[in-house]
Amino acid sequence: MIELEGVPELIDPVMICAFEGWNDAGDAASTAVGHLDREWKGEVFASLDAEDYYDFQVNRPTVALDGGVRKITWPTTRLSVVRADTGEKSRDLVLVRGIEPSMRWRSFCNEILGYAHELGVEMVVILGALLGDTPHTRPVPVSGVTSDPDLARSLDLEETRYEGPTGIVGILQEACTHAGVPAVSLWAAVPHYVSQPPNPKATLALLNRLEDLIGVRIPLGELTEDSRAWQLGVDQLAAEDSEVAEYVQSLEEARDTAELPEASGEAIAREFERYLRRRDGQPGPGGHATESGGLADGREGGTAGPAPGPGTPYLRDPASGHGRPRKPSPRDEVAKDDAEGTGGEGDDAEEPDGTRGTEGRDAPHDDADGTDDAHGTDGTDRDGDGDSDSDSDSDGDGGSGSGR
Repeated sequence: MIELEGVPELIDPVMICAFEGWNDAGDAASTAVGHLDREWKGEVFASLDAEDYYDFQVNRPTVALDGGVRKITWPTTRLSVVRADTGEKSRDLVLVRGIEPSMRWRSFCNEILGYAHELGVEMVVILGALLGDTPHTRPVPVSGVTSDPDLARSLDLEETRYEGPTGIVGILQEACTHAGVPAVSLWAAVPHYVSQPPNPKATLALLNRLEDLIGVRIPLGELTEDSRAWQLGVDQLAAEDSEVAEYVQSLEEARDTAELPEASGEAIAREFERYLRRRDGQPGPGGHATESGGLADGREGGTAGPAPGPGTPYLRDPASGHGRPRKPSPRDEVAKDDAEGTGGEGDDAEEPDGTRGTEGRDAPHDDADGTDDAHGTDGTDRDGDGDSDSDSDSDGDGGSGSGR
């Protein structure tokens, strides 16, 4: 049992994770979580034991002088909590930031899910970044994927189709699926010819997509200006090399041709609506937490199904193989009182476990292949060697070795 001290009761908590390493091209994902922690002054409440998960010859500890005293910092994964308060709406974010572990990935994911269980987390969002054949002069492509078909439909996300080597992002998402926790992965495509960190433009793109997904306005600070400066700097470097400039132009032409069908009146209207929502501080189309703990999809009549009730298996016990029930939240008690007050009649009556009497989501998939399903752009270089891989996948998954 995980004991949490000093952590208050959280409001509609969402867990947001990012890990340095294979799934973090240009440090875009880990920088995004670090930005949230810095802007909202996160407080670390837990750290995973570095001895259990890291090979110190691969991820070496660092030594620094602090007031003349030598101090060792061990590679690990830390959890902090922030209150995202936009005035009209507040919700808590549980931030998980660390390094991709070297070993015991299943135990690693199970420990993170243990904290999610104890904190009453409603959804897990995992951020990642991959190398792709995308020009730096165009908007950064960000794809949202999930293993839950109902969640994919309600939040307008892609279902996972990726097959091949995966990283901790893919393993954690599958662990969430098997535990019955709604989970989404957001992937930003980073130009492979300028892969060195930082990449504030990719970080900004991830935060914009995250903002729409969780329905909370994120303060961007200096990221917008940093993104412009980054692009100008790459423009200057490309202009000094004719071969690079020619290559960038070919990527631009390919990108513009591929996206030409999207330049429709409907697509432009959707983008304009998104701009108005951001300006007015309204939730994005990604949905928001409902009173019953489910996720509304931002469209009339749409739901992502009820959230797991107090009796729903939430976290798998590695010893027995059985699920543990989700920790009840104050909203469960409110829902129960409402149900008793209405007598439980009608289509909207509360079930005994505090969820609405509507058809829920399908049972989580029971496949344990641990495959990841983030979709990359065609011809992406996902093995981190800087070479663009040819697109040989008929389903558009980007082939094996995606860095996911």
